[in-house]
Amino acid sequence: MKIFGISDLHLSFSVANKSMDVFGSHWSDHWQKIASSWRESVAPDDIVLVSGDISWGLRPDEAKQDLLWLSELPGHIVLTRGNHDYWWQSIGKMRQAYPRLYFVQNDAVTIQGVSICGTRGWPLPGSEEFDDRDQKIYERELARLRLAVQALDSSAAYRIAMFHYPPLFYNQLDTEFTAILEENHIDLCVYGHIHQKCFEPQRFDLEHNQIRYRLISADYLNFAPKLLKII
Repeated sequence: MKIFGISDLHLSFSVANKSMDVFGSHWSDHWQKIASSWRESVAPDDIVLVSGDISWGLRPDEAKQDLLWLSELPGHIVLTRGNHDYWWQSIGKMRQAYPRLYFVQNDAVTIQGVSICGTRGWPLPGSEEFDDRDQKIYERELARLRLAVQALDSSAAYRIAMFHYPPLFYNQLDTEFTAILEENHIDLCVYGHIHQKCFEPQRFDLEHNQIRYRLISADYLNFAPKLLKII
């Protein structure tokens, strides 16, 4: 079994005027690039981690076509929420409507001995995105992460944490998020959210205190799911 990751799909099959082409020509028909690479690489028994910003839809009905498209791709697909996923509402209703997708919200799922927890996360104190108004939300996300790691299967052979926002940066490695991950013996942490014209891998793909951290934003990966682990 293989574990892949790709996030920030920014699908918009039902939402007008949300083309990602405005962010550069490399985004042109990006969903086709994703689907083609995905089908070439991912087998039905593999796991694919999708850590947020899945659809531009504002309501569940606007995201329906995007989620159905995703459901047709191979693999066990695990989703966490991003800052643009406004359609993400009742977790129970979503799980019922899309049984092929695993929605993880401050809890965990275990697939073939791999236990995966997830939460959205939030900008880190001291970062450019953070101001005093963010403190309460940040503290709430710390509490949600604690709930998520508690839901991990203690007997799992491999433990993964999914975020949307980065839980660390190359110049800010020890954070309250990473402390929780270390206390709970996470093997791999994936995250998205970051989009830049020029990526520097050494800033985003890190090994710190025995945890592997990997950025899996779609444009960072050239719109191809990244192989993260072979079990």
